[in-house]
Amino acid sequence: MTAATIPTPPTSPTSLDHVSGDADSITWLRLALIYVPLRVPTSDAKVFTGRQKPLTQVAILVAEIATRGGREGLGFSYSKRAGGPGLYAHAKEIAPDLIGEDPSDIGRLWEKLQWAGASVGRGGLAVQAIAAFDVALWDLKAKRAGLSLAKLLGAYRDSVRCYNTSGGFLSSPLEEVLDNAEGALGRGVGGIKLKVGHPDHAVDLERVEAARKRLGDTAAIMVDANQQWDRSTAQRMGRVLEHFNLVWIEEPLDAHDAEGHAALAVALDTPIATGEMLTSVAEHWRMLEAGAADFLQPDAPRVGGITPFLRVAALADHKGVRIAPHFAMELHLHLAAAQPRETWVEHFDWLEPLFNERLELLNGRMLVPDRPGLGLTLSAQADHWTAEQSEVGHRN
Repeated sequence: MTAATIPTPPTSPTSLDHVSGDADSITWLRLALIYVPLRVPTSDAKVFTGRQKPLTQVAILVAEIATRGGREGLGFSYSKRAGGPGLYAHAKEIAPDLIGEDPSDIGRLWEKLQWAGASVGRGGLAVQAIAAFDVALWDLKAKRAGLSLAKLLGAYRDSVRCYNTSGGFLSSPLEEVLDNAEGALGRGVGGIKLKVGHPDHAVDLERVEAARKRLGDTAAIMVDANQQWDRSTAQRMGRVLEHFNLVWIEEPLDAHDAEGHAALAVALDTPIATGEMLTSVAEHWRMLEAGAADFLQPDAPRVGGITPFLRVAALADHKGVRIAPHFAMELHLHLAAAQPRETWVEHFDWLEPLFNERLELLNGRMLVPDRPGLGLTLSAQADHWTAEQSEVGHRN
């Protein structure tokens, strides 16, 4: 596929102030919109309540950055269902603003890209497009240092507890979910998350009870209602679910209902987890201030990349709240390993075909790779799934 060329704007005086004769500088960027198909369509509670259609693919926005010194970084963001073309269009529009810049100035460059599109928002799609660039810059920086991203950020551990989600969707029959759970634990995963929030509450209870019986009393089990309960339902279901000794109940309420989540956190012994749908540092801070989460679940691509993710993580640690990053284990493994509080990372196999490398599991934990940066390279299959791509600048 032939890449379209994005016109390169003249270097601004502001940019010149930050690029000295000795500094490395960004000379080339490539963007790609890639659709990764799922092996089978999946449905969570949002489908069963009629709010969404089954998920069949994940849209990935990939950013590759190269510098005058020949160094390169790889980053990505994503969207489920609608949004992929929007991410790509916004990223394509702001990409020229990085040409000529020093790739080490990651915080300043994040702010530059954010302000370039500030009139369309300081959260949501506008910052999710920035995430691909931000991750690529951090990947590049870690590679320049010869360190894994986790080590660059200051790792506390070389492995992180992990739990599998991709085998526990409501669209899968119960026996298949139980077989998936046993298989995942056998492969070295440390916990299992089950989707709940079915309109028939008896279905949820049957699945959780069967999982506890099959997996045993000591197995780590989480449940995720995907925002489909109201406050009274969440209260009732939470009380019944106390019996199963769950690690957490995830998104029992609307993602922005800080007060409701806080009330549940006080009323229930089972920890409350939420945060994956939030798209800014400010939204996460509101949840933390309200005491709405025992586990906060920031998603680096959704909040705008690693730079804002680290701000969220620092605020959570200040409040004494553990984080458990959502999805994108290939990225979040590094970020979770660099947190002072022991946490969980989510095992999802959906994005594996996009990369040549595979993450290793051992004794319930995911091992942080020691390859520089994220330790990822795009697979040949990624080219076949590429719907659009474009370049700006020149690659040395």
